[in-house]
Amino acid sequence: MTLMVKKNALVAGAALLCLAFGASAQTSTKVGVISVQGAIVGTKDGQKASQELDAKFAPRKKDFDARQSELASLQDQYSKGGTVLSEDKRNQLARDIDEKKKRLERDTQDAQEELQSEQQRLLQSLGQRMMAVIEKYAKDNNYTLILDVSNPNTPVLYASSGIDITSDIISLYDKNPGPATPTATTPSAAAPGSTAPRPGTARPATPPASRPSTTTGK
Repeated sequence: MTLMVKKNALVAGAALLCLAFGASAQTSTKVGVISVQGAIVGTKDGQKASQELDAKFAPRKKDFDARQSELASLQDQYSKGGTVLSEDKRNQLARDIDEKKKRLERDTQDAQEELQSEQQRLLQSLGQRMMAVIEKYAKDNNYTLILDVSNPNTPVLYASSGIDITSDIISLYDKNPGPATPTATTPSAAAPGSTAPRPGTARPATPPASRPSTTTGK
């Protein structure tokens, strides 16, 4: 019974994707796969947005690195103090280390949340345009179904590179300039001049809800 429910859910999800791209009942099915995350990051707009985020958050990352180095130095001083430092000084140093560590953790968390908010705002705009480009490409090239392999909820167990349209979408996106790409906002007054360290490869948010997705269970 459970297997049948999961199977029906998968079929329903696939049907929604077909409808989203205006597909009609056909004897032959043309399927394509795309990494929407890779496509967004690979476009000129995506690269520009990434560079702007890097520039905005670089000063704050530098500040955090300096504070981390200072904290490491104080911890080293405490561990090597031994009999050199009086008990009062050791206790004061321990309190200073604890306070600096907690403040750094709080500031880092706040900055990370601000970074994620900025990423969501920029990717929301890029994602909307990206989905319009994908839909046009699908209709122009008679695709029945296109699956996003970068979405963990998409039931793609295997995909041949021959049906990957990511590079085509990046090229088509860049050939059709859209509205100006939103820029990163100025850091808030609550944390002047500080910036969060940018994750190595931040995962873009899932494009707007206009893109239906499918789910499957084991």
